[in-house]
Amino acid sequence: MSRDSMFLFHLMNFWTLHGVAFVVRLFFVAFGIYQDKIMEVKYTDIDFHVFMDGARLVTQGESPYNRSTYRYTPLLAWMLSPSIYLTSCFGKLLFVICDVLSGVLLYHILTHRGLSRDAACRFSALWLLNPLPIGVSTRGNAEALLAILVLSTLLSLQLKRHLTAAILYGLSVHMKIYTVIYALPIALYISNRKELMTRNRGVFRVIQRLLSIELALFAVIAGAVFLGLTLIFYYMYGWNFLQETYLYHLTRRDIRHNFSPYFYMFYLTVESEWSFVLGLVTFLPQVILLLFTSLAFYADLPLCCFLNTALFVTFNKVCTSQYFLWYLCLLPLVLPHLRLTIKQGIGLLLLWFTGQGLWLAPAYYLEFEGRNAFVFIWLAGLLFLIINSVVMVQIINNYIPNTVGQQRKKIKERMD
Repeated sequence: MSRDSMFLFHLMNFWTLHGVAFVVRLFFVAFGIYQDKIMEVKYTDIDFHVFMDGARLVTQGESPYNRSTYRYTPLLAWMLSPSIYLTSCFGKLLFVICDVLSGVLLYHILTHRGLSRDAACRFSALWLLNPLPIGVSTRGNAEALLAILVLSTLLSLQLKRHLTAAILYGLSVHMKIYTVIYALPIALYISNRKELMTRNRGVFRVIQRLLSIELALFAVIAGAVFLGLTLIFYYMYGWNFLQETYLYHLTRRDIRHNFSPYFYMFYLTVESEWSFVLGLVTFLPQVILLLFTSLAFYADLPLCCFLNTALFVTFNKVCTSQYFLWYLCLLPLVLPHLRLTIKQGIGLLLLWFTGQGLWLAPAYYLEFEGRNAFVFIWLAGLLFLIINSVVMVQIINNYIPNTVGQQRKKIKERMD
């Protein structure tokens, strides 16, 4: 087969995969409209109605925070304002498009990291054809917007487009404050990029190189984007903007049942004067773990961001299934470098799903049967934490590092 024929074949595979992914999502959007009209159990997520109410308020010149439980940036409400003038499906279609574009970004990051086009398609399909992101985006959740920002930032950094990366990163932190966990690994990656091809990477030497012009420029631009949007929206919506978009998530103590190992503690101490302090103390394990993983794995930025996100979600004081998308969108970048057998990989996947199933059983009895199953939910949450920790340890132990030098070598070999 000629080179032109091979390229056309790869191109067809690329467009076929993404076309199928887009059509599948459109089908579920249409089915959601049907289910919402005729069934008692609705398909559309309650969060989407919150988004829509916020969008309606901003089009009327009011604050989106006049809608109780709207705890997002006003930028999201403004982005969804066409839903008020055009069609209520606009928001879901926007999320679906971002979902598919995330697959495109995964494809390009994977090829840049040395994978063939066919292999990049196969691994990006793990996101594009994954039922979880399909369900989340078509039900009207905005996590796809964040996925596209994070993946765009990683691709820009790999391509050495630091200006673009800084703008995208500043925007991502504004959209969801949790992405600040990528700040240290990104800083280490930028300031030590020239030394990644060598073994001269002691901890103190790595930290010393944080004082670099490239990193300072990145920090200034990303900070300007974040602070600029913050000032604009603070001027427009006042203290409510800061409280609901940022401070609420820092001090949040959710007593509802969720996967977090801390939820039962907050449930029991909701009336305690120490409740607020406990909420702050729970950040300590996350901070320590994120510091260690950032210093240990920054050279392979996608792996480091995946581990940081998985650790943050697993040890967070609030953990729901939609949070899993924060690290699942990075998983296709990690899988090609694992030396696990298919049997081992399936075993870890089944273990992860088993942990969720064991949690969902008592949660069902609490939610739908009204039985007191709080202790069982908490124990299942602890077990799920252990399972997640085991999976992450296995990923670390079986990961073959992919540094800048190795990426360049692979790309050069493919070009030759």
